[in-house]
Amino acid sequence: QVQLVESGGGLVQAGGSLRLSCAASGRTFSGYVMGWFRQAPGKEREFVTAIPWSGGNTYYADSVKGRFTISRDNTKNTVYLQMNSLKPEDTAVYYCAANRFGTVVVAHFGSWGQGTQVTVSS
Repeated sequence: QVQLVESGGGLVQAGGSLRLSCAASGRTFSGYVMGWFRQAPGKEREFVTAIPWSGGNTYYADSVKGRFTISRDNTKNTVYLQMNSLKPEDTAVYYCAANRFGTVVVAHFGSWGQGTQVTVSS
C-alpha cells in the first residue's frame, strides 16, 4: 500500500522560501508520476506540479512556473517541492500524490498524503 508523508510546511513571509518533502513508501515507484497539489480555504484542490519517478519532463501550473521546482531523490524515496518568491495566494494545504498510470492526468492520482499547511503572510 502506498504511503505518502509530507513535511516542511509552515509560516513564511511573502517573498520567502520553503521546501516541502514527500516521503514515499509501500512499493517501488518505477513508472509512477509524483505530483503536488494544493487546496486553499474555500477553493477546490488544484494541480501544482508533477514529475515522473524515473525522470523526464516536469509539469507546472502557470501560477507557479519560475517560482516552484519539483525534484526527487530516488535513493531516499522522496519528492521535494522547492517554493521560492512565495506569495500570499500560495497559502494552502499542500498534498503529495502518486499516479501509478504514469500520466499527468489529474484524475489518475490515486494515492494521497495527509497534507502540510503553507501560510504566506503579506
